[in-house]
Amino acid sequence: MRVPQRKSAQLAQTKKKFDHHLTQEKIDRLERELKRLLETDRHEAKTEVQRTQEMGDLSENAAYQEAKWKLRRINGRITSIEERLKYAIVIKPTDDGVAQIGSKVTIEQNGKERTYEILGTQEVDLARGRISHNSPLGSRLIGKMAGDIVELNGNEITVKEIKNQG
Repeated sequence: MRVPQRKSAQLAQTKKKFDHHLTQEKIDRLERELKRLLETDRHEAKTEVQRTQEMGDLSENAAYQEAKWKLRRINGRITSIEERLKYAIVIKPTDDGVAQIGSKVTIEQNGKERTYEILGTQEVDLARGRISHNSPLGSRLIGKMAGDIVELNGNEITVKEIKNQG
């Protein structure tokens, strides 16, 4: 049986699990979303709750239940974004030629070149070549320079180029 926890205790555990490294672009997107939720979406949801509340019996009022659910979802998203922004660590790469969080690293493996951007776990997108610094490849690339060779699953990977936007 699981012991119930207060929301603050759940958030404290979540804070420990998350990697808080974010690009400035991601922080800006989160801030825009938060502003929209606070200024528009929550106000509309509150208005809908009030409107459906006036329909009568709340125990059998499906529209009221749905409006309350939507408001709770919006409030949960607001809390989530505020926590992410509160603990965000802005990725600020330097131009020293060493792979780090925020670097774009071109590698060669088995005669094929690929470029990856090493970011925090919240921004991983393999389709766009964004990998986590905690991933097997990302963790091996951190601290490497052009010309270094790393091994991953028995394969040699050559670091060809490192670009740090500083």
